[in-house]
Amino acid sequence: MRLLRRIVETSTQLIGQLKKNQRKSIPSQFTVVKVNLGCGLAVTSGWVNIDGSLNALISSLPPPLHRLAYRLTGANRYYSEDEYCRLLRDHIFIHHDLSHSIPLFDEVADYIYSSHFLEHLFRQDGKKLLEESFRALKPGGTIRIVVPDLAYALSLYSAGEKQKMLLDNFFVEDDDSYYARHKYMYDFAMLEDALKNVGFQNIRRCEFRQGQTPDLDKLDNRPDESLFVEAIR
Repeated sequence: MRLLRRIVETSTQLIGQLKKNQRKSIPSQFTVVKVNLGCGLAVTSGWVNIDGSLNALISSLPPPLHRLAYRLTGANRYYSEDEYCRLLRDHIFIHHDLSHSIPLFDEVADYIYSSHFLEHLFRQDGKKLLEESFRALKPGGTIRIVVPDLAYALSLYSAGEKQKMLLDNFFVEDDDSYYARHKYMYDFAMLEDALKNVGFQNIRRCEFRQGQTPDLDKLDNRPDESLFVEAIR
């Protein structure tokens, strides 16, 4: 099963790379455009969810195939089969490899949200994602980035909790999944500089479920270990 998952993941990555220059229009029912990047299945109503996973790839397929795919994804460790199928059925997903680009036209999004995804990109790919977010946001639009807080990870080390720091915050053991691995880390100053260098303004550290971004009561999670930052385009 692990080998099959690796084959599926590799195939999904290749499909994402083939679509790296793709641009898509936002569905017409959205008057306020809210985009969730690298969402996995942590989604809520009213958002366009963009992700490079198998889940996003098969979301547009007929529901019976969702049940088949459920057995091939890591989602079966966290969701029941019915819940998994409901998430795919009731939400809008776009499959895309976000290390290359964001598949949206210029200045279309009012809000961009990304939680515990940026650290899964190499530093230069993360910079590209922030540049693409700036491009896709409308002037005055808000971005909210949530990442594991490097300062918190270092506090665990100082407190003698070395294994927790290494496995939960830095390296993350998850069946050798390429997507699951952390590739870079940020504290507030580092993330602030990254956003400022792209052109974002009014960069501020926020509290858990506090800020200008809608639906934070449903989207924000992991308050103890996370750094929450918002900025304006």
